Amino acid sequence: MSTNLRDVEKMKRTVAGSLRSHWVFFLIEGIILLTLGLAAILVPPLATLAVEALIGWLLLMSGIVGLLMTLRARGTPGFGWSLLSALLGIIAGILLLTRPLSGALSLTLILTAFLAIEGILSIMYALDHRREFTPRWGFMLFSGVVDLLLAAMIFAGLPSTAAWAIGLLVGINLTFGGVALMAMALQSRIGADQEGRPVNRSGP
Repeated sequence: MSTNLRDVEKMKRTVAGSLRSHWVFFLIEGIILLTLGLAAILVPPLATLAVEALIGWLLLMSGIVGLLMTLRARGTPGFGWSLLSALLGIIAGILLLTRPLSGALSLTLILTAFLAIEGILSIMYALDHRREFTPRWGFMLFSGVVDLLLAAMIFAGLPSTAAWAIGLLVGINLTFGGVALMAMALQSRIGADQEGRPVNRSGP
């Protein structure tokens, strides 16, 4: 047990040292993420199309690779199912790339369902915490209500909301991720400065 604790502490020191040594790179990455996030928030339709195109290319490439590997192993069990899976990936990728609006609509429907389920679960979780008189139940309740309102707003505006919903949420995610990285980098810089500062060991 003590060995495991020492290993964990050693890993923590290694990670902290790496952060302090390369804080500039983390700061630059955070600035880039923040910039991309703000751009996605300002122009969410472009971000939505970019996400949809990325998923389309991933499905297309994975389908092609799967098809090639399946054809090379014709005699193996499950050949038919593997071939069907590869063909479906290729077809889905082509449809997402050639019909971006329908692809964005499908992804938005999935996103709406996720937000609705997440909101309901958050509210139920908050009510359980309220019965236990824990102080954080209000924040969980607020989060659940926001998720439900956002899901209702996206669903009520379909299909027009499909053009911006995914891009907006991706932009928010990138923005928060960028801010977190910048804060971590600046905090690591402060730690590095404090370590490099000479310590005054003389008495008053």
